[in-house]
Amino acid sequence: MKIQPNQKQVRIKVRPPQPPKRVASIIFSFILLLQLHLHCFLFHSILSVLPSSPLSTMSPRHSLILFFSFFVFTSTHFCTSTEYLKLPLLQRKPPSSPSELLSADIHRLSGHRSSLKSPLASGAATGSGQYFADLRIGSPPQRLLLVADTGSDLVWVKCSACRNCSNHRPGSTFMARHSRTFSSHHCYDSPCRLVPHPNPNGPCNHTRIHTPCRYEYSYADGSITSGFFSKETTTFNTSSGKEAKIKNLAFGCGFRISGPSVTGLSFNGAQGVMGLGRGPISFISQLGRKFGNRFSYCLLDYTISPPPKSYLTIGGYSNDVVSRKFSYTPLLTNPFAPSFYYISIESVSVDGVKLPISSSVWDIDGNGNGGTVVDSGTTLSFLAEPAYRHVLAAFRRRVKLPPAEGPSLGFDLCVNVSGVAKPRLPKLRFGLAGKSTLSPPTRNYFIEAMERVMCLAVQPVKPGSGFSVIGNLMQQGYLFEFDVDRSRLGFSRHGCAVP
Repeated sequence: MKIQPNQKQVRIKVRPPQPPKRVASIIFSFILLLQLHLHCFLFHSILSVLPSSPLSTMSPRHSLILFFSFFVFTSTHFCTSTEYLKLPLLQRKPPSSPSELLSADIHRLSGHRSSLKSPLASGAATGSGQYFADLRIGSPPQRLLLVADTGSDLVWVKCSACRNCSNHRPGSTFMARHSRTFSSHHCYDSPCRLVPHPNPNGPCNHTRIHTPCRYEYSYADGSITSGFFSKETTTFNTSSGKEAKIKNLAFGCGFRISGPSVTGLSFNGAQGVMGLGRGPISFISQLGRKFGNRFSYCLLDYTISPPPKSYLTIGGYSNDVVSRKFSYTPLLTNPFAPSFYYISIESVSVDGVKLPISSSVWDIDGNGNGGTVVDSGTTLSFLAEPAYRHVLAAFRRRVKLPPAEGPSLGFDLCVNVSGVAKPRLPKLRFGLAGKSTLSPPTRNYFIEAMERVMCLAVQPVKPGSGFSVIGNLMQQGYLFEFDVDRSRLGFSRHGCAVP
């Protein structure tokens, strides 16, 4: 019967008979248990599909609630598995000179400070990150190289909407129309609230019913990636040699990429950035919960030819020998920059002599300045200026080689090693919280700036303007494990080649 506008429609709600409370409780428990087992069944089914192929102002708590509401693998129930995901981690020799890398690093870090007001505007790989994760995304999978960056959250790739893409070589950009599983988030979807938008009035165009989620991610030098915040299926190799297809990875599909940070030679051929930070939209946050919320990598020397193979692994190693040789230090949280991996430096020694550096130099102050960040996207290391002055003075006292002459290279200490087969350079050691010690080899902090000239690859950070950084050069040759659940960072000189 057609209801006229002046008629009232009466709906009668019929309440079904309710089971006794005890029976209802048993039924509820059974359904919950069934859901958990079904969840595990579906997850392990995904892991056992194919043989390996050859080749914003929201609080962190509210952000996490939004994140859990959209990602397919965010159940707090963890299905016990010894498997972990493996992504090839590639190294490329930087096309830039050391002084150009220094300039890029400084620009990157200044961008971090200016972006602390926005939770999702931290800079990512503005020219100095030279380590790339090999990601297969889409159906069928398309291979892309992304800068592996622990200093940012957003995962984004260069995208193209063309159908006949004769002007695009394979692997140079993600062809969204060539994937049958690609889709954009709607502007009303929860994850759309986790990314910055080009429209200050919000992500939605209220004159259109179906509005995709647009994002715009800016860098300190004016570089921009913008496009649609999307979701896609990704394919990974597991430690058992099988493939895992994981759905609904949230990422930025960037149709507009501009600026030197993301298009110049210093970006070194990457097709995007893999944000490995602690925020809710990072690659690790999206995948890590099913693999123990930890990831690890080994950054090997990119000057070695041919470059050695290493992996970014999502999950933990089953190799107990490697685990026993890890040194651990606590991961700290800075409420002004919750995405970064902070650690606490307690002392610095040069050739075994502890330097007279006040412990307050390493503290995070009430404005979020200070502290020490482990960052895979920054090449050099940076120390708070008072600490840096002590380190520089100690090195100058102990270096017995002649100073390098010639044009300024941008470093405060350079020495001429001509005619010296094995130059003797001072040993640097960091004492960390948790009674752990980081003692990198000299090649991790003295670099060849030009032929037969070695320079100290450590720079100062002015007080109140930023934080200290353990860059990727200082991390080379170590297996680093970021254990988010236990809030600790592990590192070891052993097991670096373990896949």
